[in-house]
Amino acid sequence: MNTRRQARAVRLGPRSVTALALVSAVGVTGFGWPFLTPPTSRLSAHAQDAPWLFAGLLVLLVAVVAATISESGLGPKAVAMLGVLAATGAALRPIGAGTAGIEPMFFLMVLSGRVLGPGFGFVLGSVTMFASALLTGGVGPWLPFQMLAMGWFAMGAGLLPGPDRLRGRAELVLLAVYGFLAAFAYGTVMNLAGWPFMSALASGVGFDPHAAVATNLARFLAYCLATSLGWDLGRAVVTVVLTLTLGPAVLRALRRATRRAAFETPVTFDASRT
Repeated sequence: MNTRRQARAVRLGPRSVTALALVSAVGVTGFGWPFLTPPTSRLSAHAQDAPWLFAGLLVLLVAVVAATISESGLGPKAVAMLGVLAATGAALRPIGAGTAGIEPMFFLMVLSGRVLGPGFGFVLGSVTMFASALLTGGVGPWLPFQMLAMGWFAMGAGLLPGPDRLRGRAELVLLAVYGFLAAFAYGTVMNLAGWPFMSALASGVGFDPHAAVATNLARFLAYCLATSLGWDLGRAVVTVVLTLTLGPAVLRALRRATRRAAFETPVTFDASRT
């Protein structure tokens, strides 16, 4: 069994880990504030404005990406791979737009995060969503939430156990299970980003800033079942199928490219040739 340590294009250092923890904490607040604030709070009184305020996460996301890249000393080969994978993911996203969750880009994010590590995965997920938004005209207050959620999604794949030892069918099953669960998790957190816009007076499943947390939680679960369950299931199934069928070839290609790129090999100069 090959137990050689897998190279990482981006290694998270103390500064980037701190920045990532900060933006994740703010992101959790941005997604979950309807359940974190009491009905009497001033934030609940501005339920229609809160999603726009939390859209300021985009600034923090850019800062996290910049800190990650600058501290890791991201070389030109890693930048090139990031560009290729982000462009590929952005091109794959519109293929199934509007078609029952057929979104092939998710399996690419899982496999890329697995091979290239959590740091690269977070950067790749965020950049891919930004690029796809520019490509499809999907720029809006939801974009920062999409970037953060996809960054988490790809980063999580890089944190799965056994990156240097687990191979073959066992690894594919692990990635397929993760992709299935993460596809539902992505849909759920993105529902949280848009749900507060709904008026409780217009729908029985909308967010009610004056209701108790338990009541809003029941409303949110009903909202997910009524609006996105089929889409999330389609995304999860497509991710599993593509991971099990195309996964071996894509993993081999990514690992071969990583070895040839030799991200962690320091650049040296031969003085005898100068």
